[in-house]
Amino acid sequence: MAEEFVNRRNIQWFPGHMMKTLRLIEADMKNVDAVLQLLDARIPYSSLNPELQRLVKNKPRLYVLNKADLADPTITQKWTNWFKKQGAGCVSISSKTKGAAATVRAQIEKELADLIARRTEKGTQGAAIRVMVLGIPNVGKSTFINCWAGSVKAKAADRPGVTRGKQWISVSGYELLDMPGVLWKKFDSLEIATNLAFIGSIKDNILDIEELAMGLLSQVKTMYPERLLERYKLSPDALELDAWDLLEAIGRKRGMLVSGGEVNTERAAIMVVDEFRASKWGRISLEQPPIENNEEAKDETGTV
Repeated sequence: MAEEFVNRRNIQWFPGHMMKTLRLIEADMKNVDAVLQLLDARIPYSSLNPELQRLVKNKPRLYVLNKADLADPTITQKWTNWFKKQGAGCVSISSKTKGAAATVRAQIEKELADLIARRTEKGTQGAAIRVMVLGIPNVGKSTFINCWAGSVKAKAADRPGVTRGKQWISVSGYELLDMPGVLWKKFDSLEIATNLAFIGSIKDNILDIEELAMGLLSQVKTMYPERLLERYKLSPDALELDAWDLLEAIGRKRGMLVSGGEVNTERAAIMVVDEFRASKWGRISLEQPPIENNEEAKDETGTV
């Protein structure tokens, strides 16, 4: 498993601006009608921030499994079904594809049907619906908002920590409150912390990239062994190698050698992590829905 290789002490990233963000979210919750909580479709459970769950529990909300184009579609459907069984609205999208915003808008209006009906009765149906957009770092909130708006309204980049302050964005009948991505103060589960590191929600410069790549290879060779063999032209017996030897074998296949014929494992590790994040191994999900029981569902979604 990945946790054999990734040091827990290296996966604690909660800079000061995240504490400020949590306070802003709590203060602004009274100013919004609903919450959109974006999750990464490859790790929906690991990207379900308990700090955010606590703050949004009394608001209508919709879970958006973003980056679904990078995830295993069969497993994504299982996750969508799981959330819905807990009574939570849930859709899977890719913010970079046409029509994603329309899908989410339709689901929001379904979630807010009572509010919209009351406004219609009062003759105020034209008032903008105010929606807070939340998620962990690098989950694609800014890209999603730009997709919704049809233009560049929010600064987006493929790394965590780009959005540092809240901003209101007006989009055809909606007021979107874009909040910076936020993690939780301490990870009790190394598996969750590791999954967040794999997808780039934690800054790489605080991690040992070789340990991260070894953990990723260890996990994926168990779940999707054929993807590794195909991508790196490896023979089936490569799956019997330990994570370090597998990383070396991949580096050697790609010609990442230094003097003396040794493998540049740091360069190979960077490539492995980057290719996973870019979905060059194919559509991969790193976790399945948890065993269903009402108590666990209540703890995680707050909707049972």
